[in-house]
Amino acid sequence: MVTAVTAPVAGEVPRAGRGRWREEEARAEVAPFPGNGGAAGAGTGAGTGAGAGAMSRGSGRRLVLHVDLNNTVVVADTVSGQGPRAALNSFLSTVTWGRAGAAGEWQWVSDRPSLRPPCPGALSYYSHHGRDPAFTERGPGRRFRSLHARHLQLLEWPGRPHEVLSVQGDPSKRCHLLLPSFLRLLDALHRDGLAFAVIFRTFGTDLPRALRAVSCALQGQHPQFPALRDVALPVDLTPGQIRCSKREAVLTRGAERLSTREDARKLYNYFSSFEGIGGFQDHFDWWARNQFSSRGGKPLWIDPHDSSVHHIFIDDNIRLDDADTIVNPQVFSERGSHSARRVPTSELYDVCLVQTDLLQAIADQDYFLRCVRRCEENYDRYLSCREEDTASQRWDGR
Repeated sequence: MVTAVTAPVAGEVPRAGRGRWREEEARAEVAPFPGNGGAAGAGTGAGTGAGAGAMSRGSGRRLVLHVDLNNTVVVADTVSGQGPRAALNSFLSTVTWGRAGAAGEWQWVSDRPSLRPPCPGALSYYSHHGRDPAFTERGPGRRFRSLHARHLQLLEWPGRPHEVLSVQGDPSKRCHLLLPSFLRLLDALHRDGLAFAVIFRTFGTDLPRALRAVSCALQGQHPQFPALRDVALPVDLTPGQIRCSKREAVLTRGAERLSTREDARKLYNYFSSFEGIGGFQDHFDWWARNQFSSRGGKPLWIDPHDSSVHHIFIDDNIRLDDADTIVNPQVFSERGSHSARRVPTSELYDVCLVQTDLLQAIADQDYFLRCVRRCEENYDRYLSCREEDTASQRWDGR
């Protein structure tokens, strides 16, 4: 018998503001969005856009979206050779939970995938067995085979294949390269009249393909999003790099080169003024050398004193455990400061950091839009907390 649990479900947007709010702020916390309360992969299909479209635009400040590729907006991985089927299996192995029995056999504690452990002592399948590209095809993972099949079907490309925008799935099947929910986000932000930029941030080698794909979509070549031709965002097809060490982070792209050695604000200003869509390969070896912790993760700089811009990082490997997460968030605590302090993920979770729920990103076209709207609402409150009182009194980040 599977234990009933109440943890955030993969398919739900986790409750906002994992920083510890004062009691009255916790009561004001934004509730889970309508339509996201069911079990993961309940087969509800893509959203209609009504719910997210009816939400307020927030403050209207400029958005800079740092977006991971693999298992965030691209369900495939050329580095590992995983197509959509294997990539979706790998993700499912990270959001399903159990524990080893007395004889060493695997025992599930929940039949509902979730981004966080459903109960004390629960282990994700991948933490015990590793990521499994055939997870639902053998062993204990077969319990989730129908869930995998439903979402794989939702990934199928409609109509004639597109050389760039569609990828090979199963034999005789083509799948979306870029998730429709990501393209829906671009379209919705444009319709709202909001100034924004998108920066792909990946450890992998898929940047050229992803940049070409989004360029094609913005030329109106996607059959589901022809109106994207009206989105006037330039796409820079030249991938950049970010390389980190104990002393500095160095960004290069073409003739551009910036370093944080003497001034961390240089990269903050660079990203804050970024125009259009581009991409950077982050430093995987540095992350590995730091035991895959936030200390070695993809750097993100936040200045709460700069109310003109809001940076949001979206990545499936963002986790509340700083020993097992992929982004290194750094905040300029003092106005005009040239050095930033590393902060716990919990301080900026659902404020500037979004852990991708891939199942929901596949099933609900409004998913990324809902995530961004939630972050906008929480960022307003985050800034208000800092302005009204000290961070330790109102938002301690634990």
